[in-house]
Amino acid sequence: MNLFNRAASLRRSASPTATQLPHGSRAFGQAGPPDPALAALTGEWMIDRAHSRIGFSVRHALVTTVRGAFTEYQSRLYFDGRDPSRSQAEIVLSTASVDTGVEQRDAHLVGRDFLDAAAHPRMRFASTAVRLVGSDVYRMTGDLTIKNITRPVDLELTYIGHVTDPFGYERVGFDGTTTINRSEWGLTYNQRLAEGGAMVSEKIRLQFDIAAIRTLPGN
Repeated sequence: MNLFNRAASLRRSASPTATQLPHGSRAFGQAGPPDPALAALTGEWMIDRAHSRIGFSVRHALVTTVRGAFTEYQSRLYFDGRDPSRSQAEIVLSTASVDTGVEQRDAHLVGRDFLDAAAHPRMRFASTAVRLVGSDVYRMTGDLTIKNITRPVDLELTYIGHVTDPFGYERVGFDGTTTINRSEWGLTYNQRLAEGGAMVSEKIRLQFDIAAIRTLPGN
């Protein structure tokens, strides 16, 4: 697939670069027949950053939840409405673009204690299999790479809908989520509380609120 170039204002020139994806690699069959109406959505799409969020949430100090997002990334998406097992997704994120709304906390997250953005400037998710598990729910298995450590994860993706906007662009929406143990990707820094718990939970919930725009051939 081509790198998505249309609507360049939706990303910065410093965004990381994704690699080419083969269709149908390591895919397995869907659980049941897809909605025939989804066949019209078959094709290549790009994430509209102005209307999407790739974020996370983590329990902090046992009693509160910190939420953040990555603001710079590139994506390649291919959705096959006839055969969901042929669908593909790849998202490459800039680790330095993490934003939790607190400058001091963001600086700590991109430092050596956590993401170490200077040494590991990119995170990557690349799908390896997709299957339909409900009328509008998909399970996407993929490889998540953080700090040069790659491990498999499963995303539950819910199809939200499809529209053509006033400017003539076709848009489709998906919501996805998964929970990971950060220590499995080398994010092991922590402090202990006087009460005995950890300052930052080992469990991190990743959230993909995706609005995608169809990419025309040649763009």
